[in-house]
Amino acid sequence: QVWQIPDYVPVRNITEPVVTLEGHSKRVSIISWHPTARNVLLSAGCDNLVILWNVGTGEMLLALDDMHTDLIYNVGWNRNGSLLVTTCKDKKVRVIDPRKQQIIAEKTKPHDGTRPIRAIFVADGKIFTTGFSRMSERQLGLWDLNNFEEPIALQEMDTSNGVLLPFYDADSSIVYLCGKGDSSIRYFEITDEAPYVHYLNTYSSKEPQRGMGFMPKRGLDVSKCEIARFFKLHERKCEPIVMTVPRKVSLGVSGEMGAWGDTPHLTTLSVPPQSDLFQDDLYPDTPGPEPALEADEWLSGKDAEPILISLRDGYVPIKNRELKVVKKNILDSKPPPSPRRRHSTCDSDFSQPALEEVLEEIRALKETVQAQEKRISDLENKLGQFTNGTD
Repeated sequence: QVWQIPDYVPVRNITEPVVTLEGHSKRVSIISWHPTARNVLLSAGCDNLVILWNVGTGEMLLALDDMHTDLIYNVGWNRNGSLLVTTCKDKKVRVIDPRKQQIIAEKTKPHDGTRPIRAIFVADGKIFTTGFSRMSERQLGLWDLNNFEEPIALQEMDTSNGVLLPFYDADSSIVYLCGKGDSSIRYFEITDEAPYVHYLNTYSSKEPQRGMGFMPKRGLDVSKCEIARFFKLHERKCEPIVMTVPRKVSLGVSGEMGAWGDTPHLTTLSVPPQSDLFQDDLYPDTPGPEPALEADEWLSGKDAEPILISLRDGYVPIKNRELKVVKKNILDSKPPPSPRRRHSTCDSDFSQPALEEVLEEIRALKETVQAQEKRISDLENKLGQFTNGTD
């Protein structure tokens, strides 16, 4: 189910999804938005099936149903969304062209251990993997599709049994590794020079993580040199963890870059106005929320790089970014049930128009309620501004 969070503050619970997508026969464990095409969503389930959807119409675009022989561990897009990389319980890493429905590269046992593998695309189309050695040591690897037999780099880390989840920042070429059950986050820089994967530092805390989320770059606070923000899932709470690059800044002159911070603190800066503080080297133009392609264009074979935005003044979201489903969800079209009793023609003729009238009235009431909710929110905001001004 796809849900819309409104721009205004709702005054009651949101109970209706925008659209429901039906196609998997077992539990869905992975979802991922396409990086450049509008409303294209990938889902993968315990039925070993990968489905691509057009959420804007509720239609299934593609089904990759004969490529994985066992449970799919993870799926990742490359930068322009032309390729997928997947890992599977059968110990294989596959690179897939979804539109041609072909496996274009495959590596069996990139890591010799029996525990789960994870894989993501990084810069220049290389693939970064995490896994385990035959001796159950955690490993990370870097691979080139042009020579998928031998790794560019293969490093052993420790003997913990938590699966390493990689999060990649293409702007800084930094990959963050968060182990399930660990209480630390390690981060590495990926370069074109040996040893290719360079250890930077480790953030440590007291409580283990049950899961981890990653904020898009446009959600960071550029005035505080924030380069990453995680959301750490505990048993009963979600904790934000902020990664910053300490910078000493005097009036009018920027200082040298300090060491990578390993604690989630924010550095106090003595700074000129905001526009002079912006650190260009930390914040190159980054992918924004606007799609570069429509779903039909991508499906027909067209590719496009992400549309980049500057973070110099911080990202300001566009209002009223509501998803509109433009036609009926064809997946909801089911054969009518067998009639339990015969209806007279008179009953049928009477009930259908009456039902349509009721549905139309419900739709009108919903629109009225939404409009009133927005009006209430606007009035509350004005009241708050008036109150603050009086104080």
